[in-house]
Amino acid sequence: MKVEIEKLTIASARAGLRAREFSATELTEAAIAVMEAARPLNAMITETPERARAMAAESDRRLTRGEAGPLEGIPIAIKDLFCTDGVQTTAGSRILKGFIPPYESTVSANLWRAGAVMLGKANLDEFAMGSSNETSHFGRVENPWRRADGKPLVPGGSSGGSAAAVAAGFCLGATGTDTGGSIRQPASFTGIVGIKPTYGRCSRWGIVAFASSLDQAGPMTRTVRDAAIMLGAMASVDEKDSTSVDRPVPDYEAAMTGDVRGLRIGIPKEYRVDGMPAEIEALWRQGIDWLRSAGAEIVDVSLPHTGYALPAYYIVAPAEASSNLARYDGVRFGLRVPGNSLPDMYAKTRGEGFGAEVRRRILIGTYVLSAGYYDAYYVKAQQVRTLILRDFERAWERVDAILTPTAPSAAFGIGEKSDDPISMYLNDVFTVPVNLAGLPGISVPAGLSREGLPLGLQLIGRAFDEETLFRVGGVLEEAAGFSARPQTWWKG
Repeated sequence: MKVEIEKLTIASARAGLRAREFSATELTEAAIAVMEAARPLNAMITETPERARAMAAESDRRLTRGEAGPLEGIPIAIKDLFCTDGVQTTAGSRILKGFIPPYESTVSANLWRAGAVMLGKANLDEFAMGSSNETSHFGRVENPWRRADGKPLVPGGSSGGSAAAVAAGFCLGATGTDTGGSIRQPASFTGIVGIKPTYGRCSRWGIVAFASSLDQAGPMTRTVRDAAIMLGAMASVDEKDSTSVDRPVPDYEAAMTGDVRGLRIGIPKEYRVDGMPAEIEALWRQGIDWLRSAGAEIVDVSLPHTGYALPAYYIVAPAEASSNLARYDGVRFGLRVPGNSLPDMYAKTRGEGFGAEVRRRILIGTYVLSAGYYDAYYVKAQQVRTLILRDFERAWERVDAILTPTAPSAAFGIGEKSDDPISMYLNDVFTVPVNLAGLPGISVPAGLSREGLPLGLQLIGRAFDEETLFRVGGVLEEAAGFSARPQTWWKG
């Protein structure tokens, strides 16, 4: 039968597969066809249709035997930052082009054990460094959404390929990573759901590192329920990752009771930043009204060190990146550019292998870690990070979750901010405090801008309390009733 994958969710596809309305093979063939038609978006770096067909056939056998996993037969995309055994993993960079890992990341291995089907590897900003998905060596990703004038838009970053793949309808979910907002901001820009779990909830083993104390994997899906299903499959403790936390993984889907009566939702005054568009403020107020009408108590809170989060982040993250990326030297794997000496080979390999944004962040990180500036910059940024965490801890004494905008604008045009790094970095103003504090945050599509582009609202929760985020996020999603979809201009 013909399967219209664009109209399905993980939950509805799961039900259809188990009711034998269609097979995993039929669902996967539909996904492959839509993926091929969506190539103008450049959402994928590596497509793996034959592997997907083989995985779908295995899923059909398990479904027949009644051995279905929680994601049995569900086609997904994997951000090309996750190492995949036998499949090229590039991190969006020339320096890793052609690198084929002999091992599987823990998160993707968990997904395969749950029965998911891999369509391929999604495009991203190089080494996850960007807010627009314009820095990839393999070309920019285009947002499936466009303005009325047809201007191409960024999908957000760094998980822009994953976001575009879900929004375009050819996969039911995708993995992302979030270091400063790289799941939530592209989710907002493309009208989908994205959750950054608590730091340590998902293993980082096998994920190409950007900033080790900030990076966290999470799902990007069409609905809040789908995100709950997918996160339940992704999360686990892992002896190979000392930062993963040994805590039971709850039944996130069961947490979606549809009832928020009695919950206290915090509204931080510091998130009303200068120059915030009126439509973002209006959507935020609408979100407050939706939750109040659903029975939640609205409480004003203060997070006084919020204004220092962005500068602290852009010290800590580049510092960790400069250390992590030192391993790419042309010796063991990846690109090697010959030189007249070993130091010359290092310099030429890194100079030609890394793009401009990655080189910029390595230089910033090396500077702030240097002997003369370590205490003045890096140590001070870590102290600010502690103050930000304490702000949240005080807020949790009064509230159960916090509601904010996800991003300060809707998706912007390709090229509009690429020559202005400071303006680009400001896209993360609402998301980076969550990473610095190690907390979970979810973006839920909640409305459209005046130009007809998606806008998201963000919920922030206590550490390891993703259940409350799914509970409140489901109510917010239902109240918003967001059903808009992009026009499929890429099909010609």
